[in-house]
Amino acid sequence: MRYDEEDCLPISGIQHFTFCRRQYALIHIERLWVENTLTFDGRVMHRQVEDPFYLESRGTVIVSRSVPLISTKLGLYGIADVVEFRSCEAGGVVLEGRKGMWQPYPVEYKRGRGKPDDRDIVQVGAQAMCLEEMLHTAVSEGALYYGQTRRRQMVLIDDSLRSRVTVLAQQMHDMYDSGRTPAPTKMKACDRCSLRDLCLPKISSHKRVGDYIRIMSKEKEVGNRPL
Repeated sequence: MRYDEEDCLPISGIQHFTFCRRQYALIHIERLWVENTLTFDGRVMHRQVEDPFYLESRGTVIVSRSVPLISTKLGLYGIADVVEFRSCEAGGVVLEGRKGMWQPYPVEYKRGRGKPDDRDIVQVGAQAMCLEEMLHTAVSEGALYYGQTRRRQMVLIDDSLRSRVTVLAQQMHDMYDSGRTPAPTKMKACDRCSLRDLCLPKISSHKRVGDYIRIMSKEKEVGNRPL
């Protein structure tokens, strides 16, 4: 199956979807967002590597920032923070104005530290699969860079990760097409979520949060009207 470009979903959503499907729906279906110190720090970190005209050579590595990505197989699009092109003897791609072959290596920047689950890993996996489709070459590795620890975590792009990314992407499209926000599931991580006050776990699971907020706002306006 192939998706039309206009039907592709943001690649960043796969991290939200893996962490919490309700969070994914609030952000990507209901278009709700609240900033907190964690999300602000994350935006600042990404801004430091966002320069689409930046190209740096470090010996046998060429660093490219803010690289556009798309996969019509997965139905995902977005931006890679950094793609390193590493000199290789075979199996890479040809770069204009550069001699030899170059192997793509996506690097995703995160503000905190490594997670106990694979929410960040699948995002790198999705980026790698986009690069494979765009450049017609295999991408075997990528990395996560965590600002808090200032360390890289290597991500192996194997068949298991590709399969998981493919399943998650399909599930994302199914949820997006349904337009439904899942009922909340209480987790320890909820306390650090910027959408905690919008999640509204006590409302009916059949009612969209955005609709609920609009109803409450109208009721408040009526209650504040002078007699």
